[in-house]
Amino acid sequence: MTTLPLPLPLPLPVPLPQPVALPHPVPAPSASAPVDALSVWPATTTEQAHGQLLVGGVPLTEIAEGHGTPVYVLDEAEVRERCRTYRTAFPDAGIHYAAKAFLCRALAHWVEEEGLGLDVCSAGELELAVTTGFPPERILLHGNVKSPQDLETALRLGVGRIVIDTPAEIARIAAAVGTDGRQKVMVRVTPGISAGGHRKIRTGSDDQKFGLSLRDGHAQHAIARILDQPHLELTGIHCHLGSQITDVKPYLVAVRRLVGLMARVRDSHGVTLPELDLGGGHGIAYRPGEPALDVTTLARKVRAELAESCAAAGLPVPRLIIEPGRAVVGPAGVAVYRVLAVKRTPGRTFVAVDGGMSDNPRPALYGARYAPRLVGRHSGAGPERVTVVGRHCEAGDVLAEDVPLPADTRPGDLLALPAAGAYHLSMASSYNLVGRPPVVAVLDGHARLLVRRETPADLRTRDVGL
Repeated sequence: MTTLPLPLPLPLPVPLPQPVALPHPVPAPSASAPVDALSVWPATTTEQAHGQLLVGGVPLTEIAEGHGTPVYVLDEAEVRERCRTYRTAFPDAGIHYAAKAFLCRALAHWVEEEGLGLDVCSAGELELAVTTGFPPERILLHGNVKSPQDLETALRLGVGRIVIDTPAEIARIAAAVGTDGRQKVMVRVTPGISAGGHRKIRTGSDDQKFGLSLRDGHAQHAIARILDQPHLELTGIHCHLGSQITDVKPYLVAVRRLVGLMARVRDSHGVTLPELDLGGGHGIAYRPGEPALDVTTLARKVRAELAESCAAAGLPVPRLIIEPGRAVVGPAGVAVYRVLAVKRTPGRTFVAVDGGMSDNPRPALYGARYAPRLVGRHSGAGPERVTVVGRHCEAGDVLAEDVPLPADTRPGDLLALPAAGAYHLSMASSYNLVGRPPVVAVLDGHARLLVRRETPADLRTRDVGL
């Protein structure tokens, strides 16, 4: 990459369109087309007589008996197939799995074997991946603010890219690299697009903590400062619009706006940036009949828009990078709980289980909705609308509100929650000093423990003072 002398002060960018909020329609399933109850389960899921459900060829009841409950089941075949779907849809792009969705050593190994890179948000995620054998040059570090430990670890291990999210990071990274080093970096740009399934997970607009605004000129000023640092190599522009996006349109708007920025960088500095990272946020279905982002359609339309926008701007097409997380691991996970109590009140029926917001905070944070299912026995009873709640001392500890379960659901039954692979255990806590559940992988009829249960002894060990 060629860096030319910079004209200072940097000219203000040309006026940009005002930020837009894009619609996120959720079409209802057609009344004439029955919804497949297993559509949000891993593709290997099969149902047998007497209510038995198998994932990866392994009965969920067998996993519950062998490992206790709550327990999380991760279908290796589903993870790998979703990695391959991305590789096929985006054959020339860099696909980086977003580790924040969920990370363990086995998962890092699977995505590395399938040819994906990794994006991480902390020294902890980075160290776990690299000590597992993940190539550091295929890892990208980002986050709205990096601690000194994050940056030291990234530079020591030779991370492939660091995404600059705030002007203060420019001098910090340059100083940490030193006079003999050189670090590839990207700039996270906020393109003024509101997209995502909940206001707390929309990150492409100007009114949140991530990135540098395209509209007010901060992004261009940061780019100028980076280009003036001889030990930083600016490889491209990064953005992330939000999470649980099910419409292609926001990504196409982002492509047009970011290519426009790349053209202004070329015109101002004589530098053609070789990479464009559109982040992730690809939505999945949590309940039968809900929409999900179609990866093949996304790839076709994004690639076409990128080629058209670059041609109009007289730019070569940059290498595309995307960062799916939830869409890779979310549908591959199943959470299994045991019913501890059923309580009927004049207003509603509560089914209480042995997990809750400590292993799945999403309903409390975002109002997430799930479709739990009775497994392990067949019920002839009709459905009853119930609220599945957790064991924690919070009124908001609700896993699934107003959902149908057999009217004879009783203590000792097993309930399974599909689409549980992302942002459950990665956001889990030890609230009420309840240990986090184990993770069990299934593949071809075999189950193996990936992450053991957190025990009372683990929790006591951390408490070192009186």
